Amino acid sequence: MLPPLNITLLWTTAVVVLLLILFRRYRVRHGRHKRMQQTAGRVRNKILTLPGFPQKLAYLRKINPFVFEELLLDGFELGGHKIERNKRYTGDGGIDGKVWIGNTLYLIQAKRYTGHVAIGHIKAFNDLLERHQCKGFFCHTGKTRGSGKEFASTSRLSIVSGQKLIRLIENGKI
Repeated sequence: MLPPLNITLLWTTAVVVLLLILFRRYRVRHGRHKRMQQTAGRVRNKILTLPGFPQKLAYLRKINPFVFEELLLDGFELGGHKIERNKRYTGDGGIDGKVWIGNTLYLIQAKRYTGHVAIGHIKAFNDLLERHQCKGFFCHTGKTRGSGKEFASTSRLSIVSGQKLIRLIENGKI
């Protein structure tokens, strides 16, 4: 016959195990963010040493997409703006970060492209901005067609690409 189970001991053990699991997830998530932020700093330093615009853009197209997000947030912060990082990189609903310029909130979307930007991505981000009733920056490493530029000029978003993107990363100017 088995001895009677101590209910208090079982509950205490269950709570301790749950806390350990939650703490581990917290450490992993925050450790990953810290690594991405540190890597973004190294990428920015590397960008500053590259000789020309084509080399800088080619380098940005190869980096980790999460590092690219951190690099953009660092750029806005470098420009003296208040930023808010997401708690996680995936499942963010299309919002890769937030920046306040003055009292105006801007949502940030970061995309690494090698070719032309899909107009559908620009429109989807604009729909997101309309739902949130704010403005936004669509930051990318690709090429923007005339239709994308035209759409952006009449919408809530600003496109940050090319020289403007490099300027943001290097010295925080937008």
